[in-house]
Amino acid sequence: MSDVRPRACPIAGTLDLVGERWSLLVLREVFMGVRRYADIRANTGAPRDVLTKRLRSLEAAGILERRRYQDRPPRFEYHLTAAGQALEPVLIGLREWGLRHLRNPPPAPRFLHTCGADVETRVVCARCGEPLEGGGLVTVLEEEDRSGS
Repeated sequence: MSDVRPRACPIAGTLDLVGERWSLLVLREVFMGVRRYADIRANTGAPRDVLTKRLRSLEAAGILERRRYQDRPPRFEYHLTAAGQALEPVLIGLREWGLRHLRNPPPAPRFLHTCGADVETRVVCARCGEPLEGGGLVTVLEEEDRSGS
């Protein structure tokens, strides 16, 4: 029997919450202002049972919140929480990667800043502001960092 233990990290934990196709497509729709179940379903193509499960899990994880917009019958919209809004650069990054690296990327809406310029993701050093572009990253594992290695 093997003692394989996958590396525990925040990426793995995040993927547990949002790393499934339908979850990401739901988030895409809510980011684009689509908030009602029927519209999310139409735009993602998700089967009803799958969509219901994903919406519930995103709500339970604190990424989405349901808000009632009609009493009779009760109907709800889905809105991003602060944690959900913090996923915006991830979705923009996935979009950009697809536009650059998919063989035949489908047409995609542009994301514009309020100034009118296209929005793109950029990873920069928090201290000096220099962009991370090939080779500027050093990885230090937390265990090593705490032990002084």
